[in-house]
Amino acid sequence: MAHQDTYLIDGSNRRWFLKQSSALTGLFLMPPLVANSEQPTQAHPMAPPTGKRSITLTINRKTYKLAVEPRETLLDVMRERLDLTGTKKGCDHGQCGACTVHVDGRQANACLMLAVMHQNQAITTIEGIAPSKNQLHPLQAAFVKHDGYQCGFCTPGQIMSGVAIIRQGHAKSADEIREWMSGNICRCGAYSGIVDAIESVQKEGKTV
Repeated sequence: MAHQDTYLIDGSNRRWFLKQSSALTGLFLMPPLVANSEQPTQAHPMAPPTGKRSITLTINRKTYKLAVEPRETLLDVMRERLDLTGTKKGCDHGQCGACTVHVDGRQANACLMLAVMHQNQAITTIEGIAPSKNQLHPLQAAFVKHDGYQCGFCTPGQIMSGVAIIRQGHAKSADEIREWMSGNICRCGAYSGIVDAIESVQKEGKTV
């Protein structure tokens, strides 16, 4: 019996020792985890720069000096800072063409361009293509004549792209016009009138 009692006591002690050893091992592992969690969070290496930049933009032959954040797009700056709201904000991903403007004579999506990157360039919006406030641009007049718009939301971008492809010589046929205007979406489906308007200006040889 004495031998059995000694065995029970030793077994209990052994189990107690194993439990305590496991607990101590866990405690030794805890400090590094706690220390890591208390380390200050480092800035993401790809985080965009902060702080405003002073820039000068030339839009519709006017000069604008303003302070913008590096992340601000040309579209947002024109609409929210300069009140040039003719250029529309559609998909904001460069897929619908509603924000089309001219940069040094070529069409571009303003929603994809950072304002700080377009200094010393001539930017033209829909507000700047007409000869005067009392006279429409030939393509604007053609859009009215040929019903090239319905709700009108996409019309500024359609006209800006249309003017560009006429100037570049890409409006020699209806098929060519459709191909070069494919980046401008009209959700109302006024494509027939749009093509007719561009084709008429091209055939009449009007200066755009």
